[in-house]
Amino acid sequence: MGNGFSFKVGKKLDGRLGRTGVITTSHGEIKTPAFIPVGTKATLKSVLPESLKDLGAQAVLANAYHLYLQPGSNLVDQAGGLAKFMNWQGPTFTDSGGFQVLSLGVGFKKVIAMDENTFQADDVIADDKERLAHVDDDGVTFKSHLDGSMHRFTPEISMQVQHQIGADIIFAFDECTTLHNTRSYQEKALERTRLWAQRCLVEHDRLTKERKGKPYQALFGVLQGAQYEDLRRKAAKDLSQMSMDGISFDGFGIGGALDKQTLGDILKWVNEELLVDKPRHFLGIGEPDDLFVGVENGADTFDCVAPSRQARTSSVFTKDGRLNISNAPHKNEFFPIEKDCSCYTCTHYTRAYLCHLFRAKEMVAATLATIHNQHFIVGLVDQMRQSIEDGSFFEFKDRFMKRYYGK
Repeated sequence: MGNGFSFKVGKKLDGRLGRTGVITTSHGEIKTPAFIPVGTKATLKSVLPESLKDLGAQAVLANAYHLYLQPGSNLVDQAGGLAKFMNWQGPTFTDSGGFQVLSLGVGFKKVIAMDENTFQADDVIADDKERLAHVDDDGVTFKSHLDGSMHRFTPEISMQVQHQIGADIIFAFDECTTLHNTRSYQEKALERTRLWAQRCLVEHDRLTKERKGKPYQALFGVLQGAQYEDLRRKAAKDLSQMSMDGISFDGFGIGGALDKQTLGDILKWVNEELLVDKPRHFLGIGEPDDLFVGVENGADTFDCVAPSRQARTSSVFTKDGRLNISNAPHKNEFFPIEKDCSCYTCTHYTRAYLCHLFRAKEMVAATLATIHNQHFIVGLVDQMRQSIEDGSFFEFKDRFMKRYYGK
């Protein structure tokens, strides 16, 4: 593309939309499919940035909204950008702040993965919680969860914040809806997101020219549309064809609250419409079964807080499913979480020790459990990539799923 960013498709999965590939950025390559650990505030919670490479991570995703609030995107810019600021020698992503439209707005304190059949309403704020985000056609007004101060995000401000943070891959500002929103609201939000995407392209181009000399930042458009096939396909067509003064999206993010049962269908709908030669990031997906569905249906990269969040509650991954390492049966197990795991935690510590750490409420418990969980999920997607390359994806999927979910 002449700007240091590119994507090359490798081997395709027989009869499916899945493929391998390589994303090239100013800070290095990402072999896809790949799982991208989430370092919300320029750190993977409880883990040193230097440890990310050791656990297998190729890139890290930070949250633009949270970094804007603390320490400030201008400070990250002064530090030389996100990668330099956090001492990470690899590619970086930032989300746009659009997810906070949902998580601090109508979905505040709600579970994001919901069942679409429960009910539909356009304001599903949790009981006894104050809504912290309000949407209008121009942008979103936020009340800081840190100090109650008021802030305004528009497509232009989201681009300005993300350019200051300096990630290699950034996302257009979007309105992330819930499955509980009505069909008519989904249509309004989709059109709002389309218009915001145009504004993002214009501002991204302006900032790229203004900040000449900075590493190029690839801009991904974000697809919404909830569980509706026509809306999802429309979003994919609109963003694929969108061009403002000759500037188009470098890739695409597939977002929104999703019904687990239709996850594969939604991916298939959008990836049948999206340009084949541009990368696709599936936002907020991290459970093993969902990752298989994602890879099979054409997603190239994924991110999710789940592996780290679960680790901090003493829930750790094994090939036989997740287990709670703080439970009594593990007190006397003087062997690793998983005997054939090559992560730092499993090559140095026993289940008994981790059980002790969690029960004693020692902080290092979260560090060791997070290293293992991230290594497990990153490695799982790496194995999916290798299995596509050698033609054994479906056999690998069947073998893993039977063992992991067998109980």
